[in-house]
Amino acid sequence: MPALQLPRVAHRFVEVDGLRIFYREAGPDRADAPVLLLLHGFPSASHQYRRLIDALGGHYRVVAPDYPGFGHSELPADDGWTFDRLAGTVEGFCRVLGLDRFTLYAFDFGAPVGFRLATRHPEWIAGLVVQNGNAYEEGLSEMARGLVAENPEDETSRKRVGALLTLETTRGQYEGGTADPAAVAPEGWTLDQHFLDLPGRHGIQLDLLFDYRSNVALYPQWQEWLRQHRPPLLVVWGTGDAFFTEAGARAYARDVPGTELHLFDTGHFALEEKVGEIAPLIADFLDRTWQGTAAAAGR
Repeated sequence: MPALQLPRVAHRFVEVDGLRIFYREAGPDRADAPVLLLLHGFPSASHQYRRLIDALGGHYRVVAPDYPGFGHSELPADDGWTFDRLAGTVEGFCRVLGLDRFTLYAFDFGAPVGFRLATRHPEWIAGLVVQNGNAYEEGLSEMARGLVAENPEDETSRKRVGALLTLETTRGQYEGGTADPAAVAPEGWTLDQHFLDLPGRHGIQLDLLFDYRSNVALYPQWQEWLRQHRPPLLVVWGTGDAFFTEAGARAYARDVPGTELHLFDTGHFALEEKVGEIAPLIADFLDRTWQGTAAAAGR
């Protein structure tokens, strides 16, 4: 039997804007290895990428942070958190680690964070992998449109949005829309719920859920960025997603000719069931499209 090799995954903390931010990192001992920045979704953290990191970390530098108030990262002392502030923290994280050229993996919350980062620093973006990360109004399901319409000043609205923080909803995000729920490991949603239920965590999550409308307002700006820069773009999408529809996946090709689109019979957390099919697509995409800082400067 040939030797089985998994990458060494480092688990570290770094200070960004006064906050202790956790991240996972793996990669070969090569300075020229392609860099993949993994931005997680709600209500998860970098642990959602554990199997993808194992699959790719031997050949590519893979970096996955936890946002403030998510996973192992520090909970901010103040409230009123927005997607602009999340993006600012990720921007600071990239500066601290010296990440100035990478392919961006944008999933769920990672899409609005990532597109803010891309519009601020287009020179950082070597390519995009979008997995159930929406940037188009036609990609919003009725459930998503309902969230956008909620009023944070209304107590009934706050109760409805607060229901998104329950164990039942967290589990449903993982298992809903899957072809085989038995393929979804329970530690994903149980760990998410553990972090959600830590003291003070519900506040930052409610702030961000009510701020989701700010993302919809920026969709035209992000679409213009895509049309202008036309980055190499791989879209992988679970079609059983209750929040973001297949139409949102297909819309990317309208703005970026040559978009590579792959649809999967699974749910929102597509990697839970389809990592064995998605990881090779990402590896092939990186091998074909990667341009590091020096190459990009010479274009």
